[in-house]
Amino acid sequence: MSIWGSLIGGMVGFSLGGPFGMLLGSLIGGKISRARSGATGNFGAFAQPQQIFALSLIVLSAKLSKADGQVSKEELVAVKDKLKIPENEIDKVGKIFNKAKEESTGYEPYAQQIAQIYKNNLNVLEEVINVLFYIAEADGNVSQSELNMIKHIAQIFGLNQSQFNSIKESRKGSDKLNPYIVLESKPEEDLQTIRKKYLKLSKEHHPDLLISKGVPQEVIVESKKKMRAINSAWDQIQKLKSN
Repeated sequence: MSIWGSLIGGMVGFSLGGPFGMLLGSLIGGKISRARSGATGNFGAFAQPQQIFALSLIVLSAKLSKADGQVSKEELVAVKDKLKIPENEIDKVGKIFNKAKEESTGYEPYAQQIAQIYKNNLNVLEEVINVLFYIAEADGNVSQSELNMIKHIAQIFGLNQSQFNSIKESRKGSDKLNPYIVLESKPEEDLQTIRKKYLKLSKEHHPDLLISKGVPQEVIVESKKKMRAINSAWDQIQKLKSN
């Protein structure tokens, strides 16, 4: 079953607080949220990890789509394609997307709530950033306002500059990326030190691990691209160090 079908069908059973609860509650008459708007701890108490991740992507994608003051057709298509929303669920998911896009609440409260939910799963938060880059790239250009927003979300998530740079650099083709940035390392470090970082990143971003932590199959292709970038970076550094 598609994550989107279970997401929409199961919303009434969620116990939600914070901005997500307010957003979804406003869509279906407040039936799913009796929590105060300031609450954040109970979001996801009865929701599945994949449903939480899916909601996170819908809302942040909606906020990102108007970061530069306009919502491009390409970005809307990217949201649909990347999140793999089936035709029979587009209207339902679209209601959440449009509500998040049109409401006055900024992206920051949502990012803070997501950070709280995944505070012990930094690699899942990195995947959210990875997909947001994909959405921003859809129209062929990541605007400065989009980049600033993604970077700020990464900061709210607790990612450091090296981690953010690694995600951003991994979006490039293997022949264009800087391998040291991808592996969060420096050229002056010895091969053994860089290897430890490579092994750590490989473990953290393995698709099977991410799926076990709630990243839906629908978006795992981006995780595979990250893994390819990590492996390519390691291969390049080994060659550079052997010369």
